[in-house]
Amino acid sequence: MNRGCLASRARVRQACSQRFAGLADFRHSQGTGITMNNYVSTVFGVLGVLAALTFPAAPGNAAEAQTVLGGKLVVCGVCHGVNGLPKLEGVPIIWGLQENYILKQLHEFQRGDRASDTMKKIAINLTEEEVGPAAAYFATKQWPGPANASFSSPPPTMAICEACHQQKLVGGVAAPRLAGQKYDYLVESMRRFAEGQRKNSPEMSSIMQAISASDREAMARYISGL
Repeated sequence: MNRGCLASRARVRQACSQRFAGLADFRHSQGTGITMNNYVSTVFGVLGVLAALTFPAAPGNAAEAQTVLGGKLVVCGVCHGVNGLPKLEGVPIIWGLQENYILKQLHEFQRGDRASDTMKKIAINLTEEEVGPAAAYFATKQWPGPANASFSSPPPTMAICEACHQQKLVGGVAAPRLAGQKYDYLVESMRRFAEGQRKNSPEMSSIMQAISASDREAMARYISGL
């Protein structure tokens, strides 16, 4: 592949990234009345352009494979934030999460074990050879923003979380980081586990079903402030 072609594709990816940032800013400015589905078709339209620009489907070398993967990953900034800070309600921070957790979630989105129409479309666009590097890419990013020290006392129900999510909820091999995660994502995920809508972790479902909605909200507020 000649340098001119590579440079052209790089410019397109940069323009797409700027477009994604604009879409997210527009959605944020309009409040929750504008849903993700209102512009998800635009996202995948641009993703289609990127896929067309990054042929052949079977890259001839590792450097070209990285270019193809980079084109696919730029779409993630629409929802998860180009700087790692999501502006959309209910969308989690993924920068700096544990690599094994991100990989597991991508595979579960691909199989449909974790329900999300948007994320399934994103995940199935990654080849088996790309899923691992994609997880590693986000895992090596720095958790965005300074830590917000929480001076409130932890709810009594927090003790059970540290068994898997580690002390101070920084995460580890068994479970991902929760400390500093967005409140809206946390409280919604807990609700979905409790009500059986999220089914990719039977352990989490059992735990959340035993905790009241008010206690889950208190937990989410505490965790998001860590």
